[in-house]
Amino acid sequence: QVQLQESGPGLVKPSQTLSLTCSVSGDSVTNLYVYWTWIRQPPGKGLEWMGAITSSGSTYYSPSLKSRTSISRDTTKNHFTLQLSSVTPEDTAVYFCKRAYNLGLTHTSGDRWGQGTQVTVSS
Repeated sequence: QVQLQESGPGLVKPSQTLSLTCSVSGDSVTNLYVYWTWIRQPPGKGLEWMGAITSSGSTYYSPSLKSRTSISRDTTKNHFTLQLSSVTPEDTAVYFCKRAYNLGLTHTSGDRWGQGTQVTVSS
């Protein structure tokens, strides 16, 4: 059974870097066909695809967030991480990690989501 679990601080101050980790069990971040993905949902808004990393370490980012986003993976720990720099209160959202077989928000039957973690940007 594939499970994903987000972890990280729930409160980040403006201008700092938000860092989250997604721990994966039941699958490997070296899986050839998977995009290990980060998605967020600000309060009262829809889902926003942020970016993804593949088994080879190739990364893909949303154009609107590319300048502030970095996604990496640790194959020894079987997890992948999100860093979002220079955060503002507009980055307040529930952040989800996802195992996906496509880029973007397209859903496939093999997708698996973490439960999500609330991150608030506030001083």
